Amino acid sequence: MKQTLKPEHPKFAFFGGEIIPINEAKIDIRTNALQYGTAVFEGIRSYWTENEKKNYIFRMEDHYKRFFDSCKIMMINIKYSINELCDITKDLLKKEGYKEDSYIRPYAYNSGLNIGPKLINNNQDIFIYTIPLGEYLNLSKPIKVCISSWMRVPDNCIPPRAKVAGSYANAALQKTEALLGGYEEAVTLSSDGQHISEGSAMNIFMVKNENLITPPAYNDILEGITRNTLFEIINNELNLNIIERQIDRTELYTADELFFCGTGAQVSPIGSIDGRTVGDGKMGKLTKKIQNIYFDIVKNKIKKYSHWCTEV
Repeated sequence: MKQTLKPEHPKFAFFGGEIIPINEAKIDIRTNALQYGTAVFEGIRSYWTENEKKNYIFRMEDHYKRFFDSCKIMMINIKYSINELCDITKDLLKKEGYKEDSYIRPYAYNSGLNIGPKLINNNQDIFIYTIPLGEYLNLSKPIKVCISSWMRVPDNCIPPRAKVAGSYANAALQKTEALLGGYEEAVTLSSDGQHISEGSAMNIFMVKNENLITPPAYNDILEGITRNTLFEIINNELNLNIIERQIDRTELYTADELFFCGTGAQVSPIGSIDGRTVGDGKMGKLTKKIQNIYFDIVKNKIKKYSHWCTEV
């Protein structure tokens, strides 16, 4: 589904320590993070529930914990606590007044104007903004994907477990290659070129002989919040186990089901890979079950998971 930005939103951003009109939130073209990608970010979703007329932010605290981990890796110091950032985020969404699903983007960056790609002796700051966001990928039908010729950046180059702004040039090359080739998304190989890593910006699961299999953290993946959520869903609600192990490229060709997961992708079925049909080419039964449970959880319909849903 193509996303179009509504002209009336967003109206506000948290910038320079306060919530201001977003058209006043500007950075200098000399900003270090703009020049060198010395920044980290998060992607958080808020879900509108039509029956309750409420917004729920999904796993906000966990996202901010990962945000702080990314900052630690990139030596960015944030002067706010996790609780303060959660409160700021709720205030920002209240001012926007969305009555639809939305996406929250916190961004911590080297804000100084000095030249040079370094992580020390630089001013640092944070901003947060939100946008209305429905489906990042089409969830109603399986998508076509390819194995990208661009491998994932390894931990000892730019750590994929941190959401480093500069590293997403790698994802952009992968996604663009897929789109130019007539596909909707890319699957990437780990830096050794031998095993499956993830999508361009989302994790991947394979179903084979009723087993759920996903690449381990050491295969250059982002340790996804949604991935972790699905571990709980699959273990607790479906009473199935997940196998974390290395996956060869050709295993995907013979999978019974494949799907992506992520804050943006949510739970997105894959219908073909490199021109080879996955299963019968339709959304798999297990993928559909997981997708249904996931959307019930994020919309606070399953009360034992309500601690993950923060009311705005």
